[in-house]
Amino acid sequence: MSSLAAATPTTTWYLILAAVLFGIGAVGVLVRRNPLVMFMCIELMLNAVNLSFVALAEKMGDIGGQTTVFFVMVVAAAEVVVGLGIIVSIMRRRPGVTADDVSALRG
Repeated sequence: MSSLAAATPTTTWYLILAAVLFGIGAVGVLVRRNPLVMFMCIELMLNAVNLSFVALAEKMGDIGGQTTVFFVMVVAAAEVVVGLGIIVSIMRRRPGVTADDVSALRG
């Protein structure tokens, strides 16, 4: 039975996983210049924060963190619809666009 208890993930495991995911996302935003990849890295960072909210809410026995995650996911879904639409339309117009090409958003 002790081997099963050792294999059960704890809150610390989830927080470490969230920190690793957030770090991967942060490095991706800082290193990559493709707007679509940067957008995906930002979403990865957002999901890492959601994971830490849920892990800590479970640890404390409070539903507040899970409620916050629900609203964050609703806002993230709206952000994906608008942001991904803008990024895809810019990338269709100019295939070699980078994040430095902000002039594409000027009217």
